[in-house]
Amino acid sequence: MEKMLWARALNPDSDNWKSKIQNLKWVGLFAIVVALTVWGARAEAQQTTKVHRVGFLTANDFSALAARIEALRQGLRELGYVEAKNIVIEYRYAEGKPDRLPALAAELVRLKVDIIVSAGPQSTRAAKEATVTIPIVMAFDFDPVGNGFVASLARPGGNITGLSTLAPEISGKQLELLKEIVPSLSRVAVLGNSTDPGNAQVVGETERAAVALGVQHLYLDVRAPADIETAFRAASKGRADAVLSLSSFLFISQRKQLVDLAVKSRLPAIYDRAEYVEDGGLMTYSVSQTDLFRRAAIYVDKILKGTKPADLPVEQPKKFELIINLKAAKQIGLTIPPNVLARADKVIR
Repeated sequence: MEKMLWARALNPDSDNWKSKIQNLKWVGLFAIVVALTVWGARAEAQQTTKVHRVGFLTANDFSALAARIEALRQGLRELGYVEAKNIVIEYRYAEGKPDRLPALAAELVRLKVDIIVSAGPQSTRAAKEATVTIPIVMAFDFDPVGNGFVASLARPGGNITGLSTLAPEISGKQLELLKEIVPSLSRVAVLGNSTDPGNAQVVGETERAAVALGVQHLYLDVRAPADIETAFRAASKGRADAVLSLSSFLFISQRKQLVDLAVKSRLPAIYDRAEYVEDGGLMTYSVSQTDLFRRAAIYVDKILKGTKPADLPVEQPKKFELIINLKAAKQIGLTIPPNVLARADKVIR
């Protein structure tokens, strides 16, 4: 009897042996399935939780760019990016001191950010000098080709691409608006900074527009904060009827002084950004900077998904905005014509 039991236990054809083998097969298959599931879950988790690091570089401070930074963040959110979850933005502000930009750009490179978003020509230049491999997205630039950032708008050709504010017709439109609100306009003081990239081109366009409108053009070069008050004294002495303020990082950092001096001099002034009007300036007709920064998020997304900057054409502005501050108009005793108010995108009362 004992021999029979051992023989049956050792017999591979016995029902018990077959059952054990079958059970082992199922256990092995189940283990494989579990292993594959765990591996897949881990792989998926690693993929979905990848955090991209984006550097943001500007010559200004946060307050000067708050609305634009929020536009960039909004654009990223619309594309599925959630801060601290799948994207981190490293902000670096030069606080109105452009000589700090090279060190800040080098810091972003050391952090090994995936992309640098530059908020202006000086920031782009600092980033360009700091890296030739990390993609750079220009949130805006007056003349990317002239500044040597890209080979052409259609084919950037390097590690830089983004958006341009190049809009030759804008100076003429600004002067036309000044002429509409000041029908007797015969001389306009134009404030610019000759050290800014693209300044010469914008000044030339403004001069041509002034000639076409029969308005005398008085260019006043402002290179430092101390020059602003001097420029307004020169504008009053030169019997200017209005002021046109060109784009400059110096001006935006000193915008309160510019706005206050325009009111003190009782000179209608038109500016290149909404921040001036929000801080008490009279009027702006300009490229919508918030639109540009929102569109910069599209470039960030495409590059993070594998597109090379060299293959992304530089885009020009698509949206312009007219903003008028009626409080400022009242301060200088100016009445804004109804037809101009009707065209405004925003009126501050």
